[in-house]
Amino acid sequence: MSSLSRARVARRIAAGAAYGGGGIGLVGAATIGVVLAEVQLAKRHVGNGHSHPPRADGLYGHAYAGLDETPLRLAMLGDSTAAGQGVHRARQTPGALLASGLAAVAERPVELTNVALPGAQSDDLDRQVALALADTGRVPDICVIMVGANDVTHRMPPTRSVRHLSSAVRRLRTAGAEVVVGTCPDLGTVEQVQQPLRWLARRASRQLAAAQTIGTVEQGGRTVSLGDLLGPEFEANPRELFGPDNYHPSAEGYATAAMAVLPTVCAALGLWPAEEERPDVSRREGFLPVARAAAEAASEPGTEVTAAMPTGPRGPWALLKRRRRRRLPATDPASTPAPSS
Repeated sequence: MSSLSRARVARRIAAGAAYGGGGIGLVGAATIGVVLAEVQLAKRHVGNGHSHPPRADGLYGHAYAGLDETPLRLAMLGDSTAAGQGVHRARQTPGALLASGLAAVAERPVELTNVALPGAQSDDLDRQVALALADTGRVPDICVIMVGANDVTHRMPPTRSVRHLSSAVRRLRTAGAEVVVGTCPDLGTVEQVQQPLRWLARRASRQLAAAQTIGTVEQGGRTVSLGDLLGPEFEANPRELFGPDNYHPSAEGYATAAMAVLPTVCAALGLWPAEEERPDVSRREGFLPVARAAAEAASEPGTEVTAAMPTGPRGPWALLKRRRRRRLPATDPASTPAPSS
């Protein structure tokens, strides 16, 4: 599907989400049902890995705790990807990796709270947002949401999926939190899904990812394409970047995803170098109608989309950024979580 076609579909899904439509887009329910069967077959192997993700909540960046710096508060929401299912140690989860990286960039301690639930679909975000905002005196500074894969495999209409995500972003933004959404990963790279269903899974995933971007940006959040979470790098090196269950990422895979998300998290908090906030024409960055930016981002892993200017004749506009990936700061004793009290 071309970028323009994907943009039209994404716009239609997002409009349906906003106005109560229930269509499923170009990939119909019957097709998704077949993809569901294939992916669920693949997921039967999940029990061979670690069924419960390690708990990573706590304080990161202890080296900065003595500088009278108030900790930044980071909350993770979403599904098993956000929870870190498939790895052995807390420090290997994406939340811990992001908290450690954010602490190093900000030179401030970071308090991590993870309310993500393995197996969650977007309709669980309402409950998760309530948990993240339960303490009104400790609203998160930044929330990272990773969700969407289970919506595809469980045949949730994308309009409904985007409606739940948009509502979550709106509630978090209204409460004062910055929001970064890692959009639906590319299910076409799950090893057990065979052709011709693989390209259908990829198509459905990218449709949802683009529509998620429109819904998120319209509510004041930012998105990062997580096609690379199960995308080209994973496809090229599945034994290294997938975990023992061949479905969830390995520690190296989560580190790859965290490196893609960290620059956007830092930028949302005003911590990224100012010169990198300007569009770089040589990297094909710039201002586009939000649906067009969403479609391009869905096709290129690690691409950020954020609101850029008021609505014009062609609808809302957004800034598309292809941020350079940087290695996460090395984890040291100061970056491990404090014991739970």
